[in-house]
Amino acid sequence: MTLYLDLSALQSVPAANLNRDDLGSPKQVRYGNASRIRVSSQSWKRAIRLGVEQDLGEKAARTRLVPAKVQRALESTGWPAELAAFAGAQVAASAGKKGIGTESAGHTSVLLFLPEAAIDELAAVCTEHRQALEAAQGKKKPGQVLPPQQIETILKRRTASISLLGRMLAELPDANVDGAAQVAHAFTTHAAEPQRDYFTAVDDWLGEAETGSGHLDTAEFSAGVFYRYATVNVADLLKNLDGDTKAARTVLSSFAEHFLLSLPQAKKNSTAPHTVPDLAYLAVREHRPLSLAAAFESPVTADQQGGFSQPSRQALSAYTGNLNRLTGNRNRRFHGHTVINPEEEHTSLGTAHDSFDQLIDAAIDAAVPAAAQDQQ
Repeated sequence: MTLYLDLSALQSVPAANLNRDDLGSPKQVRYGNASRIRVSSQSWKRAIRLGVEQDLGEKAARTRLVPAKVQRALESTGWPAELAAFAGAQVAASAGKKGIGTESAGHTSVLLFLPEAAIDELAAVCTEHRQALEAAQGKKKPGQVLPPQQIETILKRRTASISLLGRMLAELPDANVDGAAQVAHAFTTHAAEPQRDYFTAVDDWLGEAETGSGHLDTAEFSAGVFYRYATVNVADLLKNLDGDTKAARTVLSSFAEHFLLSLPQAKKNSTAPHTVPDLAYLAVREHRPLSLAAAFESPVTADQQGGFSQPSRQALSAYTGNLNRLTGNRNRRFHGHTVINPEEEHTSLGTAHDSFDQLIDAAIDAAVPAAAQDQQ
């Protein structure tokens, strides 16, 4: 049976530009005939991934710089620069049946997603086959000098974050991993548009008689209450982790924590928008996940005090209650929530918990029972 861990959150973010478009403006989406501020799934997913990797001590990198990194690793051990550069290029050329293309700067033509420790392993393969590399250096068509199977095995290695978020590489189909997690674009629960900020910078060394600024420009920012959603296919995660339920519980717990507590880092020094969700709702469902985004298809309007947070919480609670009625509460093993105001009652959101930690622990126990873990 397939289980899904659904995660929803409402988060108020003050003046910020978490995710910019090509013109530097906050990204937007039109939903319910109203313009909303949007944060792309890729932006928030990266913040979550880095947090998960930090927790688990399994750093991975999405990069085109593998040949250059291998070259530097070899040069640090005394290899001549030209031979090290040739070896780095051979790592790409020897991957799989046809190799991975490289561009003039020596970067791979596609992004690779691999454990950071793989660089040392690739350098070790080059060292093992140094004589072959020296013999092939300078040939017009050296072919694949390094053993393709050995290179491919290293590039196919996984970390927990790769198992969680997936990897696609057309040049090495066997390295592809179907990600267990899906992350939605966050959007404001209410109508919102970017605002302009005119700013200047003072030249500290101007003379007393001189006036004016050393620099002036405009920037854009936004503010609002965001609905955020993600889901993890527990069966797929267990498959990617070779059935290790203890690891699955650890990964799920870390993912849930960083889903709630992470924040994209764009413009952080000039905005410091370090808030956390004021409502979190987790559910463990069978057969299929359920997003609650439609609760905000009609944009929320401000309350008498001018705020959007409480009306957003009420809208989410009311919509979930109606969704429970439609589905008859079927195929749901668990649901619970925690909220900034403990006096608020949201019975449609399941059991109330005092903290994020308590809510996450209860959800993980339902998604991957501890009894299953103990059997490992």
